Formats: sequence, C-alpha cells, structure tokens
Amino acid sequence: MFSLASKLALLIVLLLGAFPSLAADGEKLFLEKCAICHGREGQGGVGIPLALESFLAQTPDEYIHRTIRVGRPGRVMPSFYRLSESEIAAIIKHIRGWQKTPVPEWDATPVQGDAKSGKALFDTHCVSCHGKDARGGKGTGLMFSRPRDLPIAPPSLNNQGFLNSVSDQMLKTIITQGRKHTPMPPASQFGLKADDVNNLVSYIRSFQITTMTGEHMLEEEAIIMHRSPHSFDQTLENVKRAVVDNQFELISFKLGDKHASDKSAHRKKATVNFCNYKMINDALAIDPRIGMFLPCQITIVESFSGVEVMSINPKRLSQLFNNDKLDQACQQMHDTYSQIIREATQ
Repeated sequence: MFSLASKLALLIVLLLGAFPSLAADGEKLFLEKCAICHGREGQGGVGIPLALESFLAQTPDEYIHRTIRVGRPGRVMPSFYRLSESEIAAIIKHIRGWQKTPVPEWDATPVQGDAKSGKALFDTHCVSCHGKDARGGKGTGLMFSRPRDLPIAPPSLNNQGFLNSVSDQMLKTIITQGRKHTPMPPASQFGLKADDVNNLVSYIRSFQITTMTGEHMLEEEAIIMHRSPHSFDQTLENVKRAVVDNQFELISFKLGDKHASDKSAHRKKATVNFCNYKMINDALAIDPRIGMFLPCQITIVESFSGVEVMSINPKRLSQLFNNDKLDQACQQMHDTYSQIIREATQ
C-alpha cells in the first residue's frame, strides 16, 4: 500500500510529465544562473568548460549538485542556496545533454594514503599549476576575468566548497586519468603509481576543515531604507553631514533627473558618494570583487509618499560573494550605512 505522501509525490511526477511547463526549465535556469561564467553552450569562460567530455565523464551528478549548493567560498562561484532541488536537478539534466559517455556513479569510499608523502609529490608535480598549498594557480576564480594565455584556470583545491563537493574517488580518477583538452596530465606522465595517487588525494583531503551544506545562508533584505521626516533638501544635507561625522570622505553628490515614467514635477532623486579608504582597502584585500560596488553610495528619493533614504545592504552582498572572511567587513559596512541613514532621518 502507498502512503498518502507517496501518492502525492507520484501525482506530482505524473503532472510534471504531462505538463512540461510545470517542470523546472534547465536550459532557462542555466542561461540565467550559469552561462555568464560557463558559457551559453558550456564552453567555459571565467568558469570551467562544463561541456568538456572529459569533465562530464569524470563528474558524478552528486558533485555538480553539491557545487551548485555550496559554491566556492572566496571565488567567483556563488552558493545557489535559494534554488530548489528540482531546479538543481533540471540544471544538471541540461548539462548532461552535452554528454556522449555514461554518467559516472558517485562513490564516497575514502582513499587511504599518506598526506605527508602526498605533500612532497604535490610540491614537485602540482604546485606550478595549482599553487602553493593548493590555493589555486594564476587567475583562479578570484575575479570575473582570467589571463588570456590560459585555456583553463587551474582550480583551487584548498577550497572548502570544492572539498565538500568532491569525493576521494573522483579526485583519484582525475589525478590518474588527467583531463583531456586541459593542462591537467595523467599521473603516468610523471611516473606516479597508484600509491602515489592515493597519497596526493590524502594530502588534498587534509585541507578540509569544515562541512558545508549550502543551507546555512540567512535571508537578508537587498536594501537598507528609512523614511525621512524632513524635506528632500534637508535630508540631503543631513546625509552629507552624517557621512563626514562617521569618518568618511564625501566624494560627490548628484541631483538626478525626474523619473521618465513619472509625469509629476514633484519627484526628486539624489545620490551621495563617499569613501573610507582604509575600510575599503581592507575589504578589497579580502575579496577584490567588492570593488564592483564602490564607491559607497546612499540615495535620497522624494515621491508623493514622502522622502526615503536607502543604500544597498552589504550583508546581502556578503552572501552573494560566498566568502566567510568578508562577512565581518560587510557587517561593519552594514552598521555604518545604517548609522548614517538613521542620523540623517532623525
């Protein structure tokens, strides 16, 4: 006998099959979420080429699923923690559409090896591409660009997102076989035997220090916003004064044009740009992607409902960057924005 839950699950599957529009559209999701880095046809770019046959032949579905969930902290690859299980499954199905070989099985069997011996082998054969302490080679996923002379950026193996996604057996397969059409050679090219490969896998696995699921993200509003009891002009002056009082340098302010869609002559907008160079330099040292959102900016808008003061929410950006080290800096920036806006609207 089927339980009520089982019957409902079966009904959903049948409905999705009968009405494809109800199912997650893998191609659409891929184009929205993945193509900007991995290419519309999976040919690669900033991200690795997902349509590469040697990649697909070595990569179980579970690895792709985990990668989408946890991303690569400190790298361009974010954590898509808001995607549903059906949406992730649809993306994986779309990626598999480029594959001609069978999908490999997930094998979580640990590899037994000597990490100390693996380090010596890594320093001899791998560090030139994957970097010291396996932190990645030239151009590895740190920005939205990579050197033109590289067919593919050697990934950071010492990355908690990667280590939480890959199995020992998948690592062993990649090291043993290499990856065709990339700079990754097979172990035999260096005269490495099975025990050597096991030692390399153990060394790479030794970097894992945490368990990630991709479900730990907290919901954060996209903007910080307060209503001002003052006039537009007074609020603008209040914002500029609060910026300076909070140890920031006022760079510029600009009065915006009336909104084209608003026929009223009473709607106004202004942006105030400012910066604290030490704070920004500290944040850039942690993750250079923060530069995309500089200089700091607060916007004042007047409409029929009143005057509102708003800014982006740095805590929301921190989650998008998927970089735990940046959280403290973004929290500090969030508190500063909030303080400036509160002072301006008191």
